[in-house]
Order: sequence, then structure tokens, then C-alpha cells
Amino acid sequence: MTKLFNVYRVLALVVGVLLLVGTVGSLLKYLLEDGTTLQRLGDDLTPIWLVHGWIYIVYVVVAFLLTQKARWTIPQLLLMLVAGLVPGLIFWVERRVAHQLRADHPELAQDQDAR
Repeated sequence: MTKLFNVYRVLALVVGVLLLVGTVGSLLKYLLEDGTTLQRLGDDLTPIWLVHGWIYIVYVVVAFLLTQKARWTIPQLLLMLVAGLVPGLIFWVERRVAHQLRADHPELAQDQDAR
């Protein structure tokens, strides 16, 4: 499960960054006057949402597998899933998940350096 935990952490970081970049891009695209440089940048960032969506699907599967192996509750899984949809929340949730997994299953959440 250590590999699954590490995959979860990387996916959480990637999903979180893509979500923040996509949100900033959308704000630039829709809140600024058409034709400005920043508005065009926001328009150019629109494909980020497609990438975020596909990686989020992989994140959902990995989060589900992690909660099943750790025998966590449905609310814990739902928090992990919602975190991938609310900008910035996933960074806090990832730290919470890492802390909880280390407390509940220290043998399963070993850092690569500790081995």
C-alpha cells in the first residue's frame, strides 16, 4: 500500500495545482475585458479543465482504493473526492489523509526515505 499512498499524494498535488490554474484561467477569461492579454491567457488555459478532469478520474479511483485498504468510512472518501473539486482544499485534505494513514497504519505509509 506504500506505492498506493505515494500515488495518491502525487495525484492530489497534480489535481490541486491543475484546479488552481484552471480556476485562475477561468477568472481571467470571464472577468476581464475581451481581447486583453490576460483575458487571452485565460482563454488559452481552458484546456487545463480537460486535463484536470481526466487526472481527477484517476484520483477518484486511487482515493477509493486507498480508503478501502485503510478501512476508512464513506465520509472520509467523500471528503477526499470533494477536495479535488474545491480550489485549495485538496492540499489540506492530502496532509490530513497522510497524517491519519500514518497514525492508523504506520507500516503502510512508510516514507521512501525510511526504508
